[in-house]
Order: sequence, then structure tokens, then C-alpha cells
Amino acid sequence: MNILDAIINAQDGAAVRQLGSQVGLAPDQTTAALSALVPALAAGFQRNLQSQGGLADLMSALSSGNHGQYLDQPASLGDHSAVADGNGILGHLFGSKDVSREVASRAAAQTGLSADVLKRMLPLAATLMMGAFSKQSGRASSAALGGSGGGIAAMLTPLLDQNRDGSIVDDVTSMIGKFMKPS
Repeated sequence: MNILDAIINAQDGAAVRQLGSQVGLAPDQTTAALSALVPALAAGFQRNLQSQGGLADLMSALSSGNHGQYLDQPASLGDHSAVADGNGILGHLFGSKDVSREVASRAAAQTGLSADVLKRMLPLAATLMMGAFSKQSGRASSAALGGSGGGIAAMLTPLLDQNRDGSIVDDVTSMIGKFMKPS
């Protein structure tokens, strides 16, 4: 199962409904927004996983936090700590609020939804991704995170290999380039 499916299907869609109610979107709009935001977040995770110490940092974050709660108990998305957690995740993924704003802006153009709504949604989408990774890492050893047998890499690949050539390197490089270049 890829990361987007894991989020959308969590608790029979309760996370999507909770997220949508917090930002004023219907479930189908929330799903569309997640479909636009999650690939950019996934590219950030993939980039961090490939950096020196990235896998160890992710494993440390997963073991020290209670990220699974966001999928197990979607009402926890309404807590202020969920936004704070998400903003911390975004800081690690993108390093800049400007990149986060660009991600929201591009998702708005793709979905027709307000960029302001997507900016509010972005930290919560990041917490949901960490929740999905947390659930996955609970089922897999750290070796499986990067292996072909499953884990986080297997959840990210379907979202990142946009041209379906079996390699995500070109796709991630292109995606990151779009977010990092000035408009």
C-alpha cells in the first residue's frame, strides 16, 4: 500500500474527514488536496532518507514520537500539538517556509482549492505521513525501510516514480527542482 492510500484509508476515512472538517473541506476535496500535497512531502522524505544520517534521523523521530496516533485517533489532528509536530516535520523536509508556501501554491493550482487552506492543511498532512510511516515501521525492521520488501521506501515509490521507469531519482530531482527554483 502506498503512503497516500494508507492515509486515505486510515480508520475507514476518519482521518480524511477530520482533516477536512478542520479546514472546511468536504471529504472529496480533502482527498484531492492530499493527492496534491503528499507527493511533494514524499519527495522531501525521500531526499532526507538519501542524505547522510537521514534514515537514522527518521528512525529516531519515529521511535521517539507518537505519530501513529494521528491515524489511530484522527481527532488528535485537532490538537495544537499536531500542527506543531507537522511544522517541525516540514522544517526538516523543506528547510524553508518559502518551500512550504510554494508546495501549497502548486497544490492549489492543481486542485483549484485555496492556497491558504492548503497552507493550513500542509502541517497536518505531514503528521499523517509520519503516522503512516510509524505504523509501517512498527511492522518492519529498520532494514526494511529501504529494502524492496516493503517499508517506507515501498510506500513512497508509487508516488514518486511519476514516469514509471522504475527509478525515482529523476522524478525526485525534478520535483525538488520545481520547489526550490525562484518563481
